Amino acid sequence: MKITDLALELGVSTYSIKQFIDDFDLDLQECLYPNLEVKDDFIKFARENKAFLIRYERDLVEEKTSKQIAKQINQPIEQVETVIKKQKPNLFENGMYKSSISSYGIDHALGGNYKFVYDYFGKKTPLSQRDFIGYRDLYFYITEMLHPFIDPQQTKDWGIYKPAGIILYGPKGSGKIFWARKMAEIIGYEFKAIKNAYLGTSFINGEKTNFTDFLTTMMKESKVLLFLEDFDSIAQERSTTHDQFSNLEEVKDIILHSIHQFVNEDLLMVVAAETLSGMDSEVFAPGRFDVRIPVFPPNRDERSQMVMRYLTMNLEDDSILMKILKFNKADHKPFWTPYAEKMRLFSNTMVIDFTQSVKKRLRNQYQKVKTSEFKINPILLQHSLAEAAGKLTEDYLNSVQQFIFEVSASDYDVFSSRIEAVKLELNSYKVEELPRRQIGFAHNELPK
Repeated sequence: MKITDLALELGVSTYSIKQFIDDFDLDLQECLYPNLEVKDDFIKFARENKAFLIRYERDLVEEKTSKQIAKQINQPIEQVETVIKKQKPNLFENGMYKSSISSYGIDHALGGNYKFVYDYFGKKTPLSQRDFIGYRDLYFYITEMLHPFIDPQQTKDWGIYKPAGIILYGPKGSGKIFWARKMAEIIGYEFKAIKNAYLGTSFINGEKTNFTDFLTTMMKESKVLLFLEDFDSIAQERSTTHDQFSNLEEVKDIILHSIHQFVNEDLLMVVAAETLSGMDSEVFAPGRFDVRIPVFPPNRDERSQMVMRYLTMNLEDDSILMKILKFNKADHKPFWTPYAEKMRLFSNTMVIDFTQSVKKRLRNQYQKVKTSEFKINPILLQHSLAEAAGKLTEDYLNSVQQFIFEVSASDYDVFSSRIEAVKLELNSYKVEELPRRQIGFAHNELPK
């Protein structure tokens, strides 16, 4: 059953169901398949708790003051306002809060007892087995952009057409290729990455071929998602000082002149860029790459979950590393939360680098003491943090600042809490004294 069909059966909106999953911090893999099919446990919960979900939706869209919310959930008004500012920093109360503020969600954040919700979802999926961690907001945003692929009726009923091109943008190492693969899975397309060799003229089996030939071949195949990295270097505005027509400019022109054919041929092009700045304005024209999706660095909670995932992934229970982790109670997320706090603005790649460094250092320590029952030295972890932070360069931090500017200009209302969290972490690296450079950051320095 699709989530849209479940919503119709219950008499609520798909938006309220998605917001409910987010408010109650439910693991997406416990609730939905990638194509938005609803899992059996969630269908059972929804049907048996239809009255609650209807009340939840009514509350979600109802105008209310923080005082009214505090009275309804029997919590101090100051704590209620703190949660609202954290979850929705772009909202400023002017007598009434409007839609998207849930009294139930605030009550849950303040420790309200909603055991009846979690009783339906069995044992949580282990972090090491999860396909992706956190990012419910980004997942639902992406599925909304892809809905014409999932539900063709949208085109018939509403005239909402499939996008031909999508830009994933964000700092280096934030997981853009992962989300491109996830998008292919959501819409049931085959994922194919465009290799650099395809961008120019080459010889295959003795025959000359070029990028136009490659695209023509792809359009003949059924349901393909083409992924192209480093699109910001390809799609730059042509410099007026250079008369020579470069190979990359030719690739850009071929894509822009061909892309209008992609929808009819069941071809979706997804490109990755670190920044939108300096791109040719023709790239963003309707029917081209007019859908832009920001990909954020992981937040603190996501970082701690990722550390656990990459440390324990594919480990047997009787493995030496698992024994070391269990002896230190480091096989649970709380152990890593303080270190995740220190990983401010770490990209997905930097988190993975940290876990690999920890594994190597723990192995070296084990070889010295010949037992798995030893305490993990905080100095060891600090060294791993410093090693992983080698990629936290001034250029990277400047790219994060540019990313904040770009995503704030277009999607602040959607990602306000993430944007404010990234701003806060970025500010922790800024040099306090007036720098000589235009933008100054404490180079390669971990927070203490």
